Amino acid sequence: MNNSQQRGADRPRARGTDRSLARRAELIAIGRKLFADTSYDALSMDDIARQAHVAKGLIYYYFKSKRGYYLAIVEDSVADLVSRAAGGLELPPVERVHRTIDGYLRYAEHNQAAYRTIITGGVGFDTEVQAIREGVREVIVETIAEGAYGRRKIAPLPRMALLGWLYSVEGATLDWIGHPILPRDTMRELLVKMLGGAMRAVEELDPSYLAPPDARRDA
Repeated sequence: MNNSQQRGADRPRARGTDRSLARRAELIAIGRKLFADTSYDALSMDDIARQAHVAKGLIYYYFKSKRGYYLAIVEDSVADLVSRAAGGLELPPVERVHRTIDGYLRYAEHNQAAYRTIITGGVGFDTEVQAIREGVREVIVETIAEGAYGRRKIAPLPRMALLGWLYSVEGATLDWIGHPILPRDTMRELLVKMLGGAMRAVEELDPSYLAPPDARRDA
């Protein structure tokens, strides 16, 4: 079996009835918590079935394998995060940047297990899981770029700066939800100011990418 066939074999099956969709969503919600608290390799299908209080065959029915189950959980979590962070299209650019960061933090705060699943994962260097994570990062970088520079596609230098900032956001957010000493508003403003610093550095290296007025020290 080649790689593409294997990926297809691991993909969960679509089930069309409302009842089956609700059951599938319930299993995904259970899986979010299980994989957030325990590593992927440490959980067997028997463990998952026992902790979820379902027959193991039910999980196989909907997801075909443990990996298929895990991929469904990651993809569902990512869809929620992207929806929360990438909204606010009607807002002015600077307000949209603030809303994106605030939405990101709100999601992490209220969906801690799902957020940890997205960021920390549990399947080692699984290329498909990594592709899912990179996809959500790309969406958020493009959302910030559109708010800051008025376009989603930007040159390698500003893109690298925004990506580096986002990686620092992920680490800081993981620590914040584990030790929520700072209020969310303070955390948001800290991340906004860190973003401003990244944008000023980009402008110094490439003056064609001007930092937004709110990111300037003399604003």
